[in-house]
Amino acid sequence: MHFQWYPGHMTKAKRMMQENIKLIDIVVELLDARVPRSSKNPDIDQLANNKFRLVILNKADLADEEATRQWENYYKEKGFFVVKVNAQKGQGIKNVKGAIMEACREKMERDRKRGIMNRPIRAMVAGIPNVGKSTFINSFAGKACTKTGNKPGVTKGKQWIKINKDVELLDTPGILWPKFEDQTVGLHLAFIGSIKDEIIQVEELSLNLIKFLKETYPAQLKERYSLPEEELTPEQTLSHIAEVRFCKKQGGEVDFEKAAAIVMEDFRSGKIGRITLELPE
Repeated sequence: MHFQWYPGHMTKAKRMMQENIKLIDIVVELLDARVPRSSKNPDIDQLANNKFRLVILNKADLADEEATRQWENYYKEKGFFVVKVNAQKGQGIKNVKGAIMEACREKMERDRKRGIMNRPIRAMVAGIPNVGKSTFINSFAGKACTKTGNKPGVTKGKQWIKINKDVELLDTPGILWPKFEDQTVGLHLAFIGSIKDEIIQVEELSLNLIKFLKETYPAQLKERYSLPEEELTPEQTLSHIAEVRFCKKQGGEVDFEKAAAIVMEDFRSGKIGRITLELPE
């Protein structure tokens, strides 16, 4: 499968971020804890050069806990401040303000020496589509400030949000980068729903996911779909899932597309279990 999705509004969003970066003290980048490498946009690294950095590993409740610990250490070693959260339920959110203040301590100290007091820290919240930025901001602010949705591309423009007297956030639309050098990155982003499902063959995508799960999380897959003891190919597995979930078209023909959609939804919502698709090298 070949993945590429870079609609025009992303070019516009990137330009807007470039124009606003000079107003910013720290870039808060949200990553999906299931794919902390694939969900890291190299363009944001370029954009945030010379800024303080905080990485938020969001959707940590859906990821393998041990793998998340490894990723936390990995990014800390690279010089990032790191907080893991489940923005949907507010878990870990209380640690975010402390991490922002700690990351910007040097800047606040400089301000104090110049006699500048009580100036709020300005943070840009960035990340790829569907990584949960709006949910994170609403949870952090303790109120609904932004529109949320489980489809990529809900946030369209920039928006300043005052969290409290210490922190102001600039919300930005989710952006990908123009070309994935490694198609595994595209595959992982398609798995988590950061690339529009409409441009993807869901059946083929689910077969790729089943293949990965059979190799890495076989027990969870087996339990979720009551798989038999004998070894099945991904195609046979999907056929079995279609059978146990009664995925039939009119006339009794097997509806593989419906079964594939069930697998993708079960993975994305964590029903198959806590799964991480990649580990630090």
